[in-house]
Amino acid sequence: MRVTTTKLSLAAAVAALLVGAAVPSFAQSEGSAPAVAESAASKPLTNAEKKQQAKAQRKAERKAARARNNAELKQLGENGYRPSQNDPNYPQNLQNAQKKANAAAGASQ
Repeated sequence: MRVTTTKLSLAAAVAALLVGAAVPSFAQSEGSAPAVAESAASKPLTNAEKKQQAKAQRKAERKAARARNNAELKQLGENGYRPSQNDPNYPQNLQNAQKKANAAAGASQ
């Protein structure tokens, strides 16, 4: 029983070694890669691919909008706006920070 298990283990190791050595020989050469890319570019998109592209575009738009919002909040914070404070002069403080930010943006242009 023990000899059979050892033989099977040896056979599995040899098979894994042979398969591992054979895989690189099936890889595409650099010469065939552009032909594959050109044929994929000329092929019309399927509905799943269209949905995937639309989803990626929406994700990029959300990411850009989030970055704009974060930049605006950072700029307001640098100009004195503190949203975490419970301030009875809330609208006035926000407006003052916006004025400072707009004045700084106008001066830098």
